[in-house]
Amino acid sequence: MIAVGTPAPMPTADIGSTNMQANKKIAENVAAAPNLSALFAAVQAAGLIDTLINPGPLTLFAPTNAAFARLPPGTVEMLLKPENKAALVRILRYHIVAGAITTEQIRERVKAGGGKARYTSIDGEPLVIQIIHDAISITDANGNKSYIETANLRQANGVVHIVGGVLLPKLD
Repeated sequence: MIAVGTPAPMPTADIGSTNMQANKKIAENVAAAPNLSALFAAVQAAGLIDTLINPGPLTLFAPTNAAFARLPPGTVEMLLKPENKAALVRILRYHIVAGAITTEQIRERVKAGGGKARYTSIDGEPLVIQIIHDAISITDANGNKSYIETANLRQANGVVHIVGGVLLPKLD
C-alpha cells in the first residue's frame, strides 16, 4: 500500500533477469542488464558511456547478446581491439537517435510516410523503419533488418528498444 503523499514507484521492465528502471539513465540500465552485456562491453571499449549518460533525450536501439552472437565469428572480438575503435564507435552511434521516440510515434511516422519512416542516427546515417506484420522492422544502410523485441523502456534520459540484430552503417 502506498501512503498518501508518497510518489508511486517508478515502472520497471524485466530485461534479462534484471529490471530497467525509468529513473536511471540508459548507461546505468544497460550496464545492469545481463542480456545486454555484450553491448555494454562495446560501449565501454568505444568510450561512449558519457553519450548514454548525458541528459538526452536519446533513443537507443539496443542489440541483445544473442544479436551480437549472430555476427560472423570473430567480429565482436575484432571490433573490441583498440585499432578498430573508430569502426566500433560508428556502429554503436548508429544505434542511437536523438529524442525519446516511442513505438507509437514510430508507427504514426511510418503511416504518415506511406509505409516507411526515416530516422537519422547520431552518427548521421539513415535508418529506415517499417511495420511488417505488426512488427517494427529497422533496416540498416546495408539492407539488413532487425526487429524491436521489447519496446518503450523509459529511461531518465530517453527510451530503449531492445532489438534482435546489430545495425551496421556503411563502413569505409
